[in-house]
Amino acid sequence: MTWQSRVFDALLALTALVFAYLIFYIFFMTPTAQFSAGGLAQKIFYFHFPAIFCGMFLSALFCFVGSSAYLVKSSDARNAFAQAGAECAVAFGFLMLVSGSLWAKKAWGVYWTWDPQLTLALLTVLIYLAVVVLRAFSGDGYAERKFAAALGVLGTVNLPIIHYSVKKWGGNHPVVMRKGGGGLSDPAMAHAVSVGFLAMTLLCVVLIWLRTEHNFLRARAAKVRTRALERGAFEG
Repeated sequence: MTWQSRVFDALLALTALVFAYLIFYIFFMTPTAQFSAGGLAQKIFYFHFPAIFCGMFLSALFCFVGSSAYLVKSSDARNAFAQAGAECAVAFGFLMLVSGSLWAKKAWGVYWTWDPQLTLALLTVLIYLAVVVLRAFSGDGYAERKFAAALGVLGTVNLPIIHYSVKKWGGNHPVVMRKGGGGLSDPAMAHAVSVGFLAMTLLCVVLIWLRTEHNFLRARAAKVRTRALERGAFEG
């Protein structure tokens, strides 16, 4: 077993332990919020808010770094890292949208409203989804990779707009943790959010690691197969 495997196994075990503690703490230690905040459904917040960070910022940052690095100098490793960032941005983005919709139904009475922040968040997820779909169905040539990398860089343009959309355009989306928000009324809630951030960040790193390795090995296998076909290894 290599040292990379040992590090990954330790990271995976730590992620599982933190998530187990988080789930226990949320449902047995944190108080139930007032009815106007969704009551018991408010506990979704401890997954929803960290998912925003991992999907809209951390995974997007990984995609941006990998895509920018690939545009500077192409390599299978940089392409794999950029692709993993886009895939995780979509995964955490959909987790954000689904968890937010479930919480909104309980707190607002509707699953969705075309709030500026929500609309921009949906648009950003769709941009990264376009990157994933493009990579999956347009081939894995140099031009396709370059275009996907450029689109991955473009996806980051929406991120600061989302962050400031509430200040500029208002909207119904609640402001909890940012300046001007209501904050968390109980220390147990603040602790749950902190642990949620740690758990989701660890999960994001695990998924980025797995998807980068998978994408890298798949690209190398495709090159080996192409070379073998060119040399007639599969003829007859």
